[in-house]
Amino acid sequence: MCGVFGYVGARDPLQVCLTGLSALEYRGYDSTGIAGISQGKISFCKKAGKLSELKKVLSFPPLELAIAHTRWATHGKVNDQNAHPHFDASHSIAVIHNGIIENFSALREELLREKALLASETDTEIVAHLIAKYYKGDLVRALHSAMQRLKGAFSLLVIHKDHPGELVATARDCPLSVALDAVRTEGIVSSDPNVFFGTNFDVIFLKASEIACVRKGSVDVVDSELRKITKKSERIAGSFTVPSKEGFEHYMLKEIYEQPITIQKAFLGRYARGVSFEELSLQDAVFRNTSKICIIGCGTSSHAGSIGALFLEEFAGVFTSCEIASEARYRPLLLSPDTLVIAISQSGETADTLAALHEAKKRGCTTLGLCNVKNSALVREADGALLLQAGPEMSVCSTKAFTSQLTTLFLFSLFMGQIKKTLTQERLLLLQEELKTIPAQIEQVINRAPEIQRLAKKYARHENFFFMGRRYMFPTCLEAALKLKEISYVNANGYPAGELKHGPIALLDAHFPVIAFCANRQTEEKILSNVMEVKARGAPVLAIASDHFKQIQKAADDVFYIPDSSDSLAPFASTVVGQLFAYYIAKERGCEIDQPRNLAKSVTVE
Repeated sequence: MCGVFGYVGARDPLQVCLTGLSALEYRGYDSTGIAGISQGKISFCKKAGKLSELKKVLSFPPLELAIAHTRWATHGKVNDQNAHPHFDASHSIAVIHNGIIENFSALREELLREKALLASETDTEIVAHLIAKYYKGDLVRALHSAMQRLKGAFSLLVIHKDHPGELVATARDCPLSVALDAVRTEGIVSSDPNVFFGTNFDVIFLKASEIACVRKGSVDVVDSELRKITKKSERIAGSFTVPSKEGFEHYMLKEIYEQPITIQKAFLGRYARGVSFEELSLQDAVFRNTSKICIIGCGTSSHAGSIGALFLEEFAGVFTSCEIASEARYRPLLLSPDTLVIAISQSGETADTLAALHEAKKRGCTTLGLCNVKNSALVREADGALLLQAGPEMSVCSTKAFTSQLTTLFLFSLFMGQIKKTLTQERLLLLQEELKTIPAQIEQVINRAPEIQRLAKKYARHENFFFMGRRYMFPTCLEAALKLKEISYVNANGYPAGELKHGPIALLDAHFPVIAFCANRQTEEKILSNVMEVKARGAPVLAIASDHFKQIQKAADDVFYIPDSSDSLAPFASTVVGQLFAYYIAKERGCEIDQPRNLAKSVTVE
C-alpha cells in the first residue's frame, strides 16, 4: 500500500528518487519522504501531504544513495513526524517500510522499558531501533536479527551512514523488487517493478524473508537462514513513462473514456471460431476435469468475480462461487484438486487475494490469475494467468480494469463452454458477435455524459443512496455503489432488490434516493414491482434501464436508457453509467477524485 523506492548508482540519487515517488503516486498516499547518505551522515526531508509539498522544502547536499517513500497511514496520525523515513536514536540508520508489524505494541513497550527515545507513533520506527540494537558492523546480519522479532507481512528498505554504497532490503509476504541495469552501473529497489525507468533491467523479486544487499550494479541475496542464494532474474524493459491525463480533468474520467478501446484490447486476438488464450500454459484437460470453480477477489475485483460466476454457470454449466478473499483465507472452503480457483486483482499485489491463493494451492487446487500487471506476484505465483491488457490505471477508483475483468471472464466462460461442450458452435459465435458490439454501446453512453452530469447535479445533495438490482444487475449495483461511496464520501449501499422487504425498505423516505439497475430482461416484472414499492415510500428513484423497458417510466422519477443487450452483457453499459454518475457527483461535491481520502490503489497489507 505504501510506496518504497531506493537508488544507488551513477545518476543523481535525489532526482531518481523524486521520479520514483512521482511514479508511485498513483497508489494513494498521505505523506512523503526521502533520506540519503552524504559525507558519512544521513540527510532527510519528510512531509505530510502530496509530493508537491515535499518538493517545496527539499534541501540536500550531493547524495551517494537515497531511499524514498509514499506513506499510507496505519500506525499514527498523518503528520510530518510520522512520515517515513524513520531512524534509530543516533540517526545512523534510516528505514522505510510497507506493511504492518503486528506485534508493534509489545516491541514498543519493550523498547520504552529500555529507555529508547521514540520520536513517532509508527511501527516503522521500532524496526530502526531493533536494527540498531543488533548492529555490530554488519547491516545485513543486524536486519536479519531484527526480522526474527517481527510478526506480520512487510517489506523494508534500510540504509546506514557507515555503508554509503549499500541499500539493504527485505520482504515477507509483501511486494519488493530489485533491478540492476543492463550495464551494471546502478541498482534500484521498488515496491512496484513497473516503475523502473531507464534502459533494460534484470529484476529479482524478494520473498520469504530474503535479504538483499544492493550496490552499484550488483546484488547479493541471503535466505531466511542467512545462507547466500542465487535468485533467478527476469529481463524487464524500462518502458515507464510519466503518466498524462491527456487533456482530461481527472485520470478517472480519462480511464472511463478509454473503455471502448480497453475492452477491445481484452478480446481482440482471443477468439475466431472459438475462444483461445495463447498465454495460458495450462492444458485443456485441467479445465475439462474441473467440477467446481471458486473465484476470489477484493472490492471491485470481487464484484467482477460475482458477475463472472454467473457467466460460468450460464455458459459452462459449472457450479461457481465468488468469495471475498479476506474472508475466504480464514475459513475451510470445500476445495479439492478438481476445483479451479480464479484469483482476480488489478495490481496483482492484493495481500488478501494472494494469501487466499496460497491457501488454495496448499489444498491442491489449480489456480488461475486475472491481472492487469504483467510482472506482479499474482502472475508469478498462479499456475496460469490471463492479462487484462487495460494499460496502467492511475486513478485509485478502478473503472477500465473492472470492464476488462468482465470481458476476460466472459471470454473465459465461453472457453470453458467449449471445453465442457455446453455451448453449441452456433451459440458460441452468436455470443462472440454480441461481445463485439459492447465497445460501441459504451461509446453511446459516454457520448451522453452531459445527461448523466445533469442527473448527478440533481442528486448530489443527498447523503444516503440505496442501489438495487436483480441477477446480473445485483453485483453491477454493488460496484456502482462502491464507486459512489469511495470518491463522493456518501453512504451508498447495494442490495438485491428481492431483499427489499427484509429490512432495507425501513430506511427509505424522501431524502433517501434509490438507484435501480433494471437492465435484466429475466427479472423486469420483479424489478418494476420493487421500484413501485420504494416509490410508494416517497423515495426518489433513478432507474438505469434497457431501451425497450419503457414501463419503468411509470414508477421512476428519472430514467437513463442504455442500449438493449442480452442479460449477461448488460452489466457493461450499466456499469459505465454508474461510473459517470459517481464521477459527476464527486465533482459536484468538490471531492478529491483520483486519490480519495484513506484509500490506496494497491492494498498490499491486510
